[in-house]
Amino acid sequence: MTTQTNPSTTAAATSAITPFSVSVSDADLADLRERLDGTRLPRPVPDEDDWLYGVPNSYLREVVEAWKSFDWRAQEERINAFPGFLTEVDGQRIHFLHVRSAEADATPLLLVHSYPGSFVDFLDLIGPLVDPVAHGGRAEDAFDVVVPSLPGFGFSTPVVERGWTMARVAGAFDTLMHRLGYDEYISHGSDGGAMVARELGLAAPDGYLGSHVLQLFSFPSGDPAEFEKLEPKDYAALEHMKWFQSVGGYNAINSSRPQTVAVGISDSPVGQLAWNELFQSFGNGTSLVTTEQILTEASLEWFTNTSATMGRYHYEEAHAGAEPAVNHSPIGVAVFSDDFRSIRTFAERDNDTIVHWSEFDGGGHYAALERPEVLAADIRQFSTTLRTR
Repeated sequence: MTTQTNPSTTAAATSAITPFSVSVSDADLADLRERLDGTRLPRPVPDEDDWLYGVPNSYLREVVEAWKSFDWRAQEERINAFPGFLTEVDGQRIHFLHVRSAEADATPLLLVHSYPGSFVDFLDLIGPLVDPVAHGGRAEDAFDVVVPSLPGFGFSTPVVERGWTMARVAGAFDTLMHRLGYDEYISHGSDGGAMVARELGLAAPDGYLGSHVLQLFSFPSGDPAEFEKLEPKDYAALEHMKWFQSVGGYNAINSSRPQTVAVGISDSPVGQLAWNELFQSFGNGTSLVTTEQILTEASLEWFTNTSATMGRYHYEEAHAGAEPAVNHSPIGVAVFSDDFRSIRTFAERDNDTIVHWSEFDGGGHYAALERPEVLAADIRQFSTTLRTR
C-alpha cells in the first residue's frame, strides 16, 4: 500500500517554529570534567612559553583550571533568558534566538556570528539593541533581534548535507526572516557573519535593506594605481594582514582537511580550546575577550560536538568556485583597531554603496564580546543612515 503525503502538510511541518531551551545533561558535564582532569599538555617550547609557536602551556594550564570550576548552568540560565527556537530551512535544522522590542516599529535586525564563535557572541549586545532607551539610545533606534546559529554551529545540527557555503546560508537566513513575518530587515555580522551579510547584499532579496559588518575582506588586486590612494594607516593595516597570514594556518587546514584535524579537537576539550586560539590571539596580544566568555564559547562547542562542522565552512568556500562580484547594496563598516582592518580603497572597489564607515580605538575581531555598547551604538547609527538616505 502506498501512502501519499499532502504537500501542504509537509510544508507546514518543515516550516514549523518550535520553542527550544538549552539543557546539557549532568553526564555530559561530568564527562567534560573527567577529560579536563586527565589533560596532558604538550612539551613546552624551550626557553620561552609565549605565543610565538602557538598556544603556550602557561595559558592552557590557567584556562583549564578555570574550566574545571566553570559554572555552565549559570550560562544556560543566561542563554535561556532569551526566547530560543528551532525551525527547518532548506532541509536543515536552524536554531535561533528571537527577541522582540517593546518599542513600536522596531527595525528587524539579523545578527550573524563569527568563527569560531556562536550565537552567544551577541548575548551582551541584545539588551542595548532591543531596549536602546535603557542603554543611552532613543526609542526610535530599537530593533527586533534574530540571532541564528549557522548550520553546523551550536544547535543548528546535525548538518544533513554538504555544500553549506556562506551564500547558501544567506538564502536560508533570508527565508527565516520572512518566516518570522518581517518584510524588511538589515543584518550585522563579523567574520563568517560578515561574509553572510555581504552575500545577502549581493543577492539583494526582496526586503533586504543593508548590511553592517566589522570587516570587508577586500585585498589588493595587483594594480599599482590602488596603492597611490593609500594612507599611512592603510599600510599599517596591510602589515596586520601580513601578520595574520603568518599565523593563520588553521585556514589552510580547514580548507583542505577539516575532518582530519577535527578528530583530535573533537576528542579533547583542551585540544579544541587551543585550536580556537583566535579568541585570545587574533589581535596579537590585544584581545579583550574574557576567560569566562571564552569558556562559554568553548563549552557550547564541546557539548554540541561541532568542531568538525564549524571548520567545514573554509572547505566549502575554498571549493565553491564563486566568481568575484561587486556588492551594490548599502553596506556599513565598523573598523576596530585590533581587528582585521578593512582598507577603504579596496573595499570601495568591491562594494560600491558604502554608506557608513566608522573607526574605533580598542576592541577587535570579537567586538560584540569586547565592546557591545560601542558596537550597538554604531549599528544604530548605520540604521539611521539607511532611514535618512
